[in-house]
Amino acid sequence: MMLLMRVSHSLLSLSSASSSSSSKTLIAPRFSKKLFSSSSSSSSSFGASSAGRSPHRRRSFAAMASNSAAAPAATKRLENADDLIDSVETFLFDCDGVIWKGDSLIDGVPETLDMLRSKGKRLVFVTNNSTKSRKQYGKKFETLGLSVSEEEIFASSFAAAAYLKSIDFPKDKKVYVIGEDGILKELELAGFQYLGGPEDGDKKIELKPGFLMEHDESVGAVVVGFDRYVNYYKIQYGTLCIRENPGCLFIATNRDAVTHLTDAQEWAGGGSMVGAIQGSTKREPLVVGKPSTFMMDYLANKFGILKSQICMVGDRLDTDILFGQNGGCKTLLVLSGVTSLQMLQSPENPIQPDFYTNKISDLLTLKAAAV
Repeated sequence: MMLLMRVSHSLLSLSSASSSSSSKTLIAPRFSKKLFSSSSSSSSSFGASSAGRSPHRRRSFAAMASNSAAAPAATKRLENADDLIDSVETFLFDCDGVIWKGDSLIDGVPETLDMLRSKGKRLVFVTNNSTKSRKQYGKKFETLGLSVSEEEIFASSFAAAAYLKSIDFPKDKKVYVIGEDGILKELELAGFQYLGGPEDGDKKIELKPGFLMEHDESVGAVVVGFDRYVNYYKIQYGTLCIRENPGCLFIATNRDAVTHLTDAQEWAGGGSMVGAIQGSTKREPLVVGKPSTFMMDYLANKFGILKSQICMVGDRLDTDILFGQNGGCKTLLVLSGVTSLQMLQSPENPIQPDFYTNKISDLLTLKAAAV
């Protein structure tokens, strides 16, 4: 455990030293097998060699984008849903843009999920949105008429708390949160002390000659997620903790550029909050949400799933699809959210899923058409 902690600190220190010449994002390290009782052969320990993995699945989005010499192969439109359904045991679904948009359920979702469950498929819902805890997401599913258990939900708010537990984050240290209630609830459930969050949303700084802003020196990690109440106080407080507290971690729930707060338009995402702290600290965040494989490794170990038996379904190329590819899974892009067909087929897009379709209810209609 201490080895994982030291490696994480070393990675963050290295990124700080090289931030002026590099824009690469740190991703949470893979789980050590010692953290789990599962002996699934598909899980990889932190620091394991990647020699046996397919190279295109391990490249970061930035690295793939920079390699424009080789044109990516065109993605196939999904034509026979049965073949895909029969080839996997588990479906991972993103939520925003796949299951719902804002507070509106996307057409055909309940029937599609019922069909997959009737065929014995495990369903897991993986979202980068950190504003809610797993319990709060459970209530949203219920409000939309979907029966989903808390055990089937993995939000990046939970991932942040799970990561801190995986590295034995000291219980005498505190976590400063730039984010909303979901992160606070998951930290509390994991037994960590925290400060910040919505409570600091109304705080202001009165600048005057000689003013020095104090901060808690016992803060050992700053977790940054989507925050509709972000302000200069939070940015300065998080900056001071990261820059002045020795070994303080900079953890991001995700770096999504946009999000779906309503179904009318796209809104600035958690990446805008993370970018503010990155800019002021000159440090790269350690990302625990998609496309980091942290949640994938956690799920594979928790449920004993072979990653080759998983299909990741999402609407974003640089998070959902890359998440699936990094984890060695099959990938299905739906065009019901962020990504359009034009974006997918653009020569400048290096990320190609295994299949694409309009929305997840196509798993029903294409299945019927194939009969």
